Amino acid sequence: MNTIKTKKIVIFASGTGTNAENIINYFDRTPSQVEVSLVLSNNAKAEVLEKAHFHDVKAAHFDKYSFQGSEEVLQLLKEINPELIVLAGFLWKIPQFLIEAFPKQIINIHPALLPDYGGKGMYGDHVHKAVLENKEKKSGITIHYVNEVYDDGEIIFQKEVEVEPNDTLRSLRDKIRVLEYRHYPKVIHELLEGK
Repeated sequence: MNTIKTKKIVIFASGTGTNAENIINYFDRTPSQVEVSLVLSNNAKAEVLEKAHFHDVKAAHFDKYSFQGSEEVLQLLKEINPELIVLAGFLWKIPQFLIEAFPKQIINIHPALLPDYGGKGMYGDHVHKAVLENKEKKSGITIHYVNEVYDDGEIIFQKEVEVEPNDTLRSLRDKIRVLEYRHYPKVIHELLEGK
């Protein structure tokens, strides 16, 4: 009898975890051999940990030393051996040794059309403010592989949205969030189907 191997995802998130929860919900309701095996956070008080537990997904937090100074997080990931590591609002830079251990297996979503509005400190509302201040006509999302430089890895997928003259920080954030929720789980699914 042929048993189809379950493809595992580990999600890293730093805050409320709305994207993480959306990904968990997507794979809960979509027939696939994909499971979210673990949610990890660098913030012990992050809401994402509660959301993971609510969906019966294992969750844990770690400190900077466990992540960058020791191989604790690396060993945990090696035990799970995920097909994909998904960054969903994770704010720390991924150490080189983790990237080398999981080549082309770590992906991130960025709330702008890279290479514009990327780099250190460019996340969340910082990005949207810069887009509005520069009176851009378009913004969007970029899903990309993670390398050793912030927001610099190979682009997998982009989707744009019009920036209207009357857009505010809140309205632009909402437009981008719609794109994130609609496309991130699907792109993850497509990547895993190709593995």
